Amino acid sequence: MAVARSTELRLDRLTRAPVVVTGARQNRPNRPTGGCPFCPGGLESPEPYEVRWFPNRWPPLDKDRAEVLLYSPEHGLALWQLGVAGVRRVVDLWVDRSVALGGRPGVAYVLLFENRGAEVGATIDHPHGQAYAFSEVPQAPLRELTLGRCALCDPPAERTIVSQKGLWRAWCPEASAWPYELRVAPASHTQSLPALGDDEKEALAVVLVDALARLDQLFDAPMPYMLWWHQRPTDDGEWPLAHLHAHVAPLLRAPGTPRFVAAGELGSGVFFNPVVPEDAAAKLRGLPGA
Repeated sequence: MAVARSTELRLDRLTRAPVVVTGARQNRPNRPTGGCPFCPGGLESPEPYEVRWFPNRWPPLDKDRAEVLLYSPEHGLALWQLGVAGVRRVVDLWVDRSVALGGRPGVAYVLLFENRGAEVGATIDHPHGQAYAFSEVPQAPLRELTLGRCALCDPPAERTIVSQKGLWRAWCPEASAWPYELRVAPASHTQSLPALGDDEKEALAVVLVDALARLDQLFDAPMPYMLWWHQRPTDDGEWPLAHLHAHVAPLLRAPGTPRFVAAGELGSGVFFNPVVPEDAAAKLRGLPGA
């Protein structure tokens, strides 16, 4: 078999799990030592902006189906530190890219996500996320979309709720795989970010600011986390179970102590969480928030 030098989708012979082999990304920079390319006047943002997007220079997907989303011109801020008005602009950016990418021929799913902190692979300390446009619905959201019923329409237990505003709420799932894991979703069966009304976008911004601020207060230090949105696919399917929601996976289980996913979990597919989710929710609720 020829060695892949560009983007190539392969299936594992044993598990049939898809893997995108993208040899060109091996040469991408790790952490820039010069000026920030995302700050106004930098390589990727020569002009002033409030929010901005551009195609990823080292795309894991071809045909400009991978984008970088800049949340703010201010360097070094966390998403929640943008405030409700700033996060609302980010929500509008997420909506815009969902519509633009999802409307392209051959795009079945738009995944929006953020890696916050060097510990989870963020290479530039500037508030930003990414968007991937997949030609097929990826396995993780597909599992949620084919369970037979919408679990997110059932309200979470009151003791697990961390923050709420209007129909939006953030809570620690009762079977959290990550310590201090959060799920963020509306009570209404809204299927996608573009389907949100203005009031719903505002409430979402309030909940995100409050919940993410609590994570930073937890150990009095920036909390590295992974955040991703699951929403309705953009193909021609019906997808009645699609219920918009975000997963937030914080890395630390104690001050300065990461929660590592080890061989017993990867080998079995069963996660072992050392933090009781109800205790996590109570601890986060007890913080002042934002």
